[in-house]
Amino acid sequence: MTYTIDLKALADPISDRQFQQLCVQNPELKFETNAKGELIVMSPTGSETGERNADLVIQLGIWNRKYKLGKVFDSSTGFKLPNGAKRSPDVSWIANIRWNALTKEQKRGFAPIAPDFVIECLGARSQSEETSEGSHRLMSPTDNLLDVQQKMEEYMSCGVKLGWLINPDELQVEIYRLGQEKEVLNNPSNLSGEDILPNLIVDLSDIFD
Repeated sequence: MTYTIDLKALADPISDRQFQQLCVQNPELKFETNAKGELIVMSPTGSETGERNADLVIQLGIWNRKYKLGKVFDSSTGFKLPNGAKRSPDVSWIANIRWNALTKEQKRGFAPIAPDFVIECLGARSQSEETSEGSHRLMSPTDNLLDVQQKMEEYMSCGVKLGWLINPDELQVEIYRLGQEKEVLNNPSNLSGEDILPNLIVDLSDIFD
């Protein structure tokens, strides 16, 4: 589940330090902020989604250890994007030359940088949610997808060069490239890192199993 909270009632916008403390004090939750400064609260991923994300991190990590072209980050890593949003992609990668240009202090916190490459992997589709009155309402299967598609567009507008939105339920991948139209692939067996991550081939057989 994802909730967006308008923080305008606060006297001042939430600071980077306050946001970091919020994350530390609530490790069971995942937090982001959008460009408007609204707080986005996400519940932990399910076991199946966590396994898929781990598989993607491992494949990217093995490639990166071989070629040593950059740094790999998991979903617990937050970045402060150029538009002010703080985002935590499921998987991300930054080229060495850009990462090494940051100060040690910037690297310790939410680094003020947009990754070169991101992956977002949709979780299992929720069928219903319980309301405060105890009843259940059906959730649109596109609710989560639309949110993540908007996030992918935001990544591109902030300078991310390549992004994959993986939808295991539909056996589909949306590929986002900086300055280009989105490409949709149906049931691809693997994905290429193209010229952004040369020689990277990610096997999707377990992701789509």
